[in-house]
Order: sequence, then C-alpha cells, then structure tokens
Amino acid sequence: MKRSNRLVLLVGVFLAVIAFVGIALLLGGGSKTPTGPAVVTELPTVIATRDVPLGVTITADMLKVEPRKIDTDRKTTAFTSAELVIGNVTRRPLTIGAQLEAADFDTSSTGITRLAVPVGQRGMSIQVDQVSGVGTVINTGDYVDVIVGFTGDKFPVVTLNPDDESITVVAGVNSTSVKMLIEGRQVLGRLLPPPPAAAQGAAPAPSEGTTTSLTGQQEIVIVGVTAAQAEIIKFGQMDGSISLVLRSAKDFVDELGNPIEAPPTGTEGVTLKKLTTDFAVPIPELVEAILPAQATRP
Repeated sequence: MKRSNRLVLLVGVFLAVIAFVGIALLLGGGSKTPTGPAVVTELPTVIATRDVPLGVTITADMLKVEPRKIDTDRKTTAFTSAELVIGNVTRRPLTIGAQLEAADFDTSSTGITRLAVPVGQRGMSIQVDQVSGVGTVINTGDYVDVIVGFTGDKFPVVTLNPDDESITVVAGVNSTSVKMLIEGRQVLGRLLPPPPAAAQGAAPAPSEGTTTSLTGQQEIVIVGVTAAQAEIIKFGQMDGSISLVLRSAKDFVDELGNPIEAPPTGTEGVTLKKLTTDFAVPIPELVEAILPAQATRP
C-alpha cells in the first residue's frame, strides 16, 4: 500500500475515534437527571431576647431573628421579620426565647380559656358598654382607671332633728357624687359577644380596629385588682354606676420598656356644690315674672 493511502487511512481512523468519543460524551451528558430547586429546610424566625410583660410595646432591642428548622424547631405561625412586630402591643406575656406569632398581639376575644393573674392580685370582671367602656375598644394589656358615680336616690342628703333624732330626707338637693376610686389597673382579659351571623347577601361587617359602630355592644373587661379594690368595684356595681377610663400605655413603662407604677393623681371627686364653687358652674337664678291681672268673674 502506498504511503499516502496509509496516511489517509490513519487520519480516517483518528477522526472516527474522535467522533465516537464525542457521541459518547453527548449521550452520557443527556442521560443525567436534571436537578430541581433547593428544598427549604430553614426559615428566619423572630425570637424574644428578654421577658416582655403584658401590654408592652415591642421595640427592636427586644428581638432577634435566627434561622430555625421548619420540621423540628419552628412554629408554623412564627413571624419571619422583626419589622412585622415592632410597634405592636403584647396581648399576652412573652418569655425569653419565645417565637413571636400573631396570637401574641391578637385583640379579638370571644372566649378565654386561661387567665394569668399576677401574684397578689385578683381578676375582677366589669361589664361595660360603648359609653362606659370607651367604645368597647379596651384590649387585653391596656391600663384603665375605674370611676364610680352615685345618683341622688342612692346617696340622699338628710337632716337630723336634735329633739327626737329623727332623720328627714332633704328634697330638691342634687346629691349626685362622682369619684375616680381606682387608677392604673391592667386589663388581664376581655370577653366580647360573638359577632352576629351575616344575613345572606348582606355586606360584610367592618374589621375590628377600622371603625366602631354605635350598636350598644357590651363587653366584659377583667382587670387585676387588690382585695380592697375588688370590694370597691363590687359596691359600685351594686349601688352605683361604673365607667372605665382608658390610659396611655406609656404611663406605665420607663425608657427601656420596663413596667413601672404610675403615681396616682389624687382627685377629689365631684358634686354639684363642688362644680359651682371650684369650677364656677353658674347657679340658676330665680326669675320673677309679672303676670297681667286676670279679670274676675262677677
């Protein structure tokens, strides 16, 4: 065989080997199983870095965000970002290391299964309506004052006859008396009646926090009080009228968010006489009216 023919044969064999190797690599690469998206096993989780009492506004220094395993270490309802909870008010106490979730800030309540009463206090329930209960927007963790009023029929003005020591009720005197008796008590829980069932085709009711309808709705507010304060509230419920006054939460925390006792204001109460003497409420004056003479019958 000529040398040129052998060279052509060798080149052909070499090219055939290269083609075979290329086809093998191409087929081998196509047989690989395509990889899918990575499986998420952890999610960022908002965690309390300290114990946070009931009714405290959340700040950034109370939180940290750490990855937690979804299957074993993380609550399914836990927040993923601290920005979602900063500025919210705790509606139940938080312990250090707790994962924050929406239930920690929930203000809707139609039932209470457990109530945490502070040591040395009593949980006292007060039924209020939209007038006596600040529109029924009082929530768990808020602070309230208790004001009591007694009308004249419950608190009559009397005189004592020194001769026979008989008692006579003085008529025509306004004996209404109002006094703020208890200040700065924290709300431990609240009970709202279940929302009425919506009629077919009716518009949905507005969500809580957006507006308040004047429906005469009532609620039960449970406050933490001392034994003596519980007696005062009970007396007011039986023989007077009780209203709750909503306080600012900032009155009961220091700059670091730690709970403090707000100093009492020490009000003196109000009667009609006090309104006229201390607040210059004018006393009605007797106006003499001259009537024309009437003709007499013969």
